[in-house]
Amino acid sequence: MTKKISSIFLLFLCLVCACSNPVVKRNYKTKEEGKKGLGYQNSAAMFSDNVRKKVALLTFFNEAPYGGDDLAIITTSELANELGRTKEFILDNVANKTFGTSKEIYVGGGQKLVQMSREAKINGVNFVMYGRIIDARIREKADEIGLVRKVKAYTETSLEVRIFDISSNKEIFMEIVKGYADDSTYRFFRTEREGQLDYRRNLLRYSAKIAARKIIPKVVEVAAKYDWVGRVAKIVSNKIFINAGRLSGINVGDVLKVMTEGTEIYDPETGALIGVSKGHVKGTIEVIDYFGEDGSVAILHSGGSVLEGDYVQLY
Repeated sequence: MTKKISSIFLLFLCLVCACSNPVVKRNYKTKEEGKKGLGYQNSAAMFSDNVRKKVALLTFFNEAPYGGDDLAIITTSELANELGRTKEFILDNVANKTFGTSKEIYVGGGQKLVQMSREAKINGVNFVMYGRIIDARIREKADEIGLVRKVKAYTETSLEVRIFDISSNKEIFMEIVKGYADDSTYRFFRTEREGQLDYRRNLLRYSAKIAARKIIPKVVEVAAKYDWVGRVAKIVSNKIFINAGRLSGINVGDVLKVMTEGTEIYDPETGALIGVSKGHVKGTIEVIDYFGEDGSVAILHSGGSVLEGDYVQLY
C-alpha cells in the first residue's frame, strides 16, 4: 500500500512539473503578450512577432519651395533614427544602391520596386519605405514698430510616406502626415540676414522631424500585420544557412517552417499584378547556431526537400 501511494505521489509530481513548463510556440503578436514570459527569456527579441523585419529606407526628396535637399536629408535621417528606436526593424544599409532614391521610384511609377522584388527577397528585405516632402511653409509675424521687435514664426511640413511589401509584391501603405512648429523670440531690428535664414531653416527642420516622428507608430502598426519572411541562403551537407540571425531576433532553438515561393497572380483583363499567393509548407528546420553579422544555422526538423532560395517563417 505504501509503495502504491508513493508511486501515485511521484506520478502527481511529474504531471505538475510537466504542466509548469509547457512547450509554447513563438507566435505571440504583441509586446504585451511577449512580456508575460511565454517560454522565452531573451527580452531583447520580444517584438511584434519576435523577429525584426528588414526595411529598405530610400532617401526622400523635397518638392516644396523651401528647405531644398537639406530638408529631405534631415527627414530621411529622422525616419531612420525613429525606426531604429522602435527596436522593430533592421535598416538595409544598401537600400539606395539596390532600389535607387524615392524620386527614381516616383518617376518610374513604382515599377522598379516590382522588378527588384526578387533581389530584395534574396537580401532579406521585408519592406521598402519611400516618400517625399510635398509641402513646406514658413510664415512670420512681427511687431511693426520699435527697435526690438517680437517675432512669431510658424512652420509646417507635409510628408508623404509609402510602404511596399516585398513578399506580396504590392504597396500596403500610403499616408500624408503634417508636422507643425512655432517659436517666439526677440530680434534686434538690424539682425543679420544670415542669422534669420539659419533660424528659419532650423525651425523648418524641426517641423519635418515632427512629421517623421508622427508617422512611425502607424508604420509599426501596419508592419505588424505582415509576417516576417526569411530565406534559405545556402545548404552545406546537413546544415541550412538562413539570412537572419541574432541581430534579427532569431533564437537558437527556434523552429522555422520552410515554404516554396508563392505564385504571382495577375488580373486576366488588365494584366495588372494583384498579388502573390502563399507557397506550400515543405517542412520545418531548427536553429542551432549563428554565423556572420546576422545569419543563423539550422538543421532539418521535419519534412524534406529544402532548397536554397526557399522561404522561412516562424513556426
